[in-house]
Amino acid sequence: MKRLVLTRPDDWHVHLRDGKIMWDVLPDTAHRFVRAIVMPNLTPPITSVELARMYRERILFSIPRLSRFTPLMTLYLTDNTSVNEVRRAKNTDFIYAFKYYPAGSTTNSDSGVTDLRHIGNVLAEMEKQEIPLLLHGEVVDRNIDIYDREAIFIDRHLCSLIKDYPGLKIVFEHITTKYAADFVWESSDKIASTITAHHLLLNRNDLFSGGIRPHHYCLPILKREEHRVALVKAATSGNRKFFLGTDSAPHYQQNKESACGCAGIYTAHAAIELYAEVFDKAGAIHNLEPFASFNGPDFYGLPRNQDYLTLEKQIWTVPEFFSVGEERVIPFRAGETVAWKIVDNE
Repeated sequence: MKRLVLTRPDDWHVHLRDGKIMWDVLPDTAHRFVRAIVMPNLTPPITSVELARMYRERILFSIPRLSRFTPLMTLYLTDNTSVNEVRRAKNTDFIYAFKYYPAGSTTNSDSGVTDLRHIGNVLAEMEKQEIPLLLHGEVVDRNIDIYDREAIFIDRHLCSLIKDYPGLKIVFEHITTKYAADFVWESSDKIASTITAHHLLLNRNDLFSGGIRPHHYCLPILKREEHRVALVKAATSGNRKFFLGTDSAPHYQQNKESACGCAGIYTAHAAIELYAEVFDKAGAIHNLEPFASFNGPDFYGLPRNQDYLTLEKQIWTVPEFFSVGEERVIPFRAGETVAWKIVDNE
């Protein structure tokens, strides 16, 4: 297949940041996706309905003219999140989920939950109000190998979460292992998962190809090839529990290329195109539309989009960098090629 017309997709996990960097990266997401679940891990984090309202207004003000993009806001769970905040969120028309970060697990996560038992009443209210829980599914114990954090999170926390709150919708975000893919596959329809393009395209060897590759460093960290293969199988399977979530996470070049570089890969500039590569190589290009355009809105109870996007099998070269004021953001595949290209965006 050389040309593909699909219902315009949504991104169910993206980092838009704030301020100047948001102005420069937001058009990449708005060009490709109708809607996106926006992560709340700013500094300070988006922990209340009012903070989410103000952040949404800044996003809408920054959206390119005539764009149809709609941000779907989330709230950041802390040990101090209240049941009343859950109720307030339910009464809005712009908050769609709460996000769980284990404290210290990733960028701007220091205010995250220290123990899930601290928010039991909040989770019960989310279950009652039918508000999804979005999980950064890793443990953060320094004694645990970084490559094992996801699998141990499943055993220690996710199994009991599902048992204690069987009606709670859970998105196990940016999964990276065969264990996680199998777990979601075998769980109830209340459990779903997002999968990133970079976890479908890279394994942990790519972090060290010719030296340390800071622009391939992300959290959850890249895993062995057997896990990448399992993720491709899950994503391309047509199973409705798996859907697109880029986890596109821009950082300035100097913050990536440092003694303690930030985790995050910027993929929004070529997001749907990169997924098309994966599905095409797997011989499952026919399943890209369900993964990118149907499974996410179906899980969230939202209507599917009505307009279309056309991709063509056409090689193009990614810029070496994007300018953000006097700073630079290095995109995924900088200076390299992508095999699919958007040719029509109705």
